[in-house]
Formats: sequence, C-alpha cells, structure tokens
Amino acid sequence: MKDNTNNTKHKLGLVLSGGGAKGFAHIGAFKLMEECRLKPDIIAGTSAGALMGVLFADGYSADEIKDLFTGREFSEFAELQIPKAGLFDSKRFRYFLKRHLRAKNFEDLQIPMVVMATDLDNGESHEFRTGPIVEAVTASCSVPIIFNPVVIKGIHYVDGGLFHNFPVSIIRGECDKIIGVNVTPLIPQKYKQTLMHIAERSYHYMFRANTLEDRIMCDVLIEAEEFGQFKTFDLENVDLISGVGYTAAVKAFEKVINENKHETLVRALSARKKELQTD
Repeated sequence: MKDNTNNTKHKLGLVLSGGGAKGFAHIGAFKLMEECRLKPDIIAGTSAGALMGVLFADGYSADEIKDLFTGREFSEFAELQIPKAGLFDSKRFRYFLKRHLRAKNFEDLQIPMVVMATDLDNGESHEFRTGPIVEAVTASCSVPIIFNPVVIKGIHYVDGGLFHNFPVSIIRGECDKIIGVNVTPLIPQKYKQTLMHIAERSYHYMFRANTLEDRIMCDVLIEAEEFGQFKTFDLENVDLISGVGYTAAVKAFEKVINENKHETLVRALSARKKELQTD
C-alpha cells in the first residue's frame, strides 16, 4: 500500500535491495559514498537493504556497521523453534535492533527512510515511513516460512521482496538522481536439495523477476555477479562481501565518470578519483 505523505523532491536517493547476507555489500557502497562525501537525502530498502539502510540513516558509518556484524553467528539473530508460522523466531533480531538503534521512530532518523514489507493478509506491498522502526525492519526481513510473520496493528507482514525487492520505483518520483545497489543477481550454481536451500533458490527467482524494471530506473546501478557466490545466511564473510560491494561501487562510479553523465555526481566522484591518485 503506497504512502504518499512525503512528496518532497530530494536531490539524491539511495535504494538498497534485499538479499540476506549479500546485503553486507551495501556497506561497501556506503564506504565509497562516504569517501566521495555523497550523502543521500532519502533511503529506501527491502529486507537486508532495510537493515543496512536504517543503520546508515541512523548515523552509523560503514565501518561501524561492519563491526556490528563481524564475528557473529546466525544463531545470535534467530532461534530455531517448533515450526508454526516459521522455522525461526526473530526475537533475538528484534533485541539486536533495539540495542543498537539510536532512533526509535522513523521520524528520529538522520536521513528519511522507507522500509518495504509485504502485507500478507491483503496481498500487497506496504511502505513504512513513520512510527516505530524495529517492527517494520523485522517485518521487511521476515522471509516467509523461514521466519514468523510480524504482526503490526493486526496485520501480518513478511519480507518486502515478494513485491519490491529493489524498491527504486517507490522513491523514483521523489528524487532527481538515484544510486541503486542490487545484491541479488541470480547466477547458475549448484544448490542442495534441502528445505532451506530450495526455499532460498525459489525466493531468489521471485526477487529477480520483480527487480528488472527497477534496475533501469537507477542513475547509478551498483551490482556484480560476484554477489551471487554468497549464501543468504552467510555471516562468516562480512568483510569479504563488503569488499566486493566496494569494488562494484567503484566500477559503477567510474562508469558514470567516463560517460560524463549526472553533473553533480561526476564532480563528487571525479574529486575522489583525484584524491586517490595523489595518495
């Protein structure tokens, strides 16, 4: 369900796709944006993109976000349960958010944030822009079957990726330029015939299908086939994944410079390029 309460024209929007642990690649994009002194005026994210985005919007630096997840295990964020509405309970994930988020409501974030979730009861996409952050982000990250749906005001919500895994279209009309980070390319690879791996593969097909039009809407598109080599719940390679994200961001920004498009972005990126050459 689209929320049109905010029609402010923003100069630069940042859109972050879902993708589980692949979302650590967003940290690499944050890092390069910091180096180029590019600060988004609004962020939109789904699932892992919502998690990374809300931390960035809350004032955490790229390095600080990476430190939050380095050395952690999946069991610290989810607890296996007797299957009811999902294989895992997300109480530990909620606790993690409550412990580390400085802002409690969207209105308190340093950068406006849009979190995408799916209204499971009415079969439609839903934008969270106001109110409590923790439940909205938990809902956006709740992959069906894997995690319990999140109940907010009597409605059951699950992963926003079912309709908008890469929600560029959600804020396209509000922004002059958009940098998009899509971490869910689907590449052919072997997968195990287990419940978790089949579910993961199936969702990736769905997510890929609803990102095609959004990719075209980006002024700068950051993505790489290398993202596909990492598993959805891989918490052992935070530094490696963020590094892949940084490299992909550099290549995307270099392309913008070479094509001499988007004057404001080119100036910022060219300045950073000169700094690197003199270091």
